[in-house]
Amino acid sequence: MKKLALAGFLASAAIFASAAAALDDEAARAARWNELAQDIFGVRQIQQGDAKFALEAPERAEDAALVPVTISVQNPGDVKSITLVIDDNPAPVAAHVTFGPAGNPQSLKFRVRVNQYTYMHAIEETKDGALYETHRFIKASGGCSAPSGSYDTASLAEIGQMKLRFHGQPQEGHTWDAQLLIRHPNFNGMQRDPATQGYTPARFLKTLDVTLNGVKVLHLDSDISLAADPAITFGVNGPDKGKLTIEAHDSDNAVFEHNFDLGTGGKS
Repeated sequence: MKKLALAGFLASAAIFASAAAALDDEAARAARWNELAQDIFGVRQIQQGDAKFALEAPERAEDAALVPVTISVQNPGDVKSITLVIDDNPAPVAAHVTFGPAGNPQSLKFRVRVNQYTYMHAIEETKDGALYETHRFIKASGGCSAPSGSYDTASLAEIGQMKLRFHGQPQEGHTWDAQLLIRHPNFNGMQRDPATQGYTPARFLKTLDVTLNGVKVLHLDSDISLAADPAITFGVNGPDKGKLTIEAHDSDNAVFEHNFDLGTGGKS
């Protein structure tokens, strides 16, 4: 009986210790988010926004270097910008997107790197200056140091090449759902070169501007948390025909620009 009682006590102690550690982790993560929110948004109040928009990502990522993220908003006409924060990444602000008259924030998709188990926050800023957040916990690790695929000299010669895909027909009000694919390694300085075992110098996309017939669709500020060969899906409000212009800048001051015909994905 004494052995059984001892075993029960030890099991209870282990459960208590595990629960206490989990509470400590949650407290640390909450403190981390409070620190980040102050650094990014200053003293501005951030309200709970689950009723206004949603953040979707796998609870446990199959590939930490290629985690799909979707942000869907209920009030696209009121949205000025969206910020995606991966709390425990080396560079937490993965993307900050501001929308123009030709942009539709209803659905925004990225592929990102996740360095360790972390909360991910999406923050919506409305045109009247209010901030709303939603979040989810992601189980993934090692995404920032994972190799960035095959990027030899020949592959790097293709850097900046773009493809544009349109999904389905335009919705009511001529809203197009477009996916932009950019050939770029998005090296973050944390990956090792398998040949030399040295670290590959950082080179990543910093900004992206999308316009339709000269009217702003969106402006993206990004950093090392976007995955290699970035894929960005966004909405475009426009006519059946038009010229979509993409201009991207990377950390080496390279500029990549392409024009596409709206609705065909054909480069012009």
